[in-house]
Amino acid sequence: MAMCVGEGSLEPLAQAEPDRIDRLVLVAFTYKGTGAPTLTERAKQVDFYRTHNRRLRDRAMIRSIFTRDSLAASYDPAMADALADEELKFGDQVPTGTYLDMTTNLPLVDPKRVLAPVLMMRGDHDGISTLEDLLDFYRQLPNGDRQFVTLPNTAHSVGYASNRHLMWYATRCFLAAPAPAAS
Repeated sequence: MAMCVGEGSLEPLAQAEPDRIDRLVLVAFTYKGTGAPTLTERAKQVDFYRTHNRRLRDRAMIRSIFTRDSLAASYDPAMADALADEELKFGDQVPTGTYLDMTTNLPLVDPKRVLAPVLMMRGDHDGISTLEDLLDFYRQLPNGDRQFVTLPNTAHSVGYASNRHLMWYATRCFLAAPAPAAS
C-alpha cells in the first residue's frame, strides 16, 4: 500500500505496521515543531485546548490558513472562499485535538520506526514546521530510499497552493519509482 498523508493523518500506521506500507509520502508534516512560528503562537492557547473539546473555525480562521505564513500571493483568494463555503456547511467549530497534539504532544512519530521509502515535502514558507526540524526527522529515517523536496513559493497548505502541480509531480514520480535492485 502506498500512502500520501498530511497533517494529523496516518503517519503512526507506518511505524505501527511497517509491513503494510510500500511507500510513504509526507506533505506538510510536523515532527517536533521546534522553532515553528505558527506553533509558538498556538502554544499560547494550550490551556484553552486542554479545557475545550472544540475550537472556532469560522470564515476568518479558514482565510488565515492562506495568509498566516506571509505568502498569501501563492494562493488564489477564491480558493479560501470556496473552502470556507464548503466547510462552513458543517458548522464553524472543529475538535481541538490536532492543535493540542501539535502544541503539547509532539513528536507523534519515531522516524527510526518508519521503514518504508519516504518522500517528504514542505513549502518553503511553511510556518508550522521548520526545515531544520524536518531534516532532523529525515536524517533518522532508516531506509536509504528517501527524498526531501522543498516546494518554492508555497506555504503549509501545499495542496491549495498555486504550485501544487509540483507536489503532484514529485508524488507521482516517487510512487512510480522502480524497486531498488537488491545487492
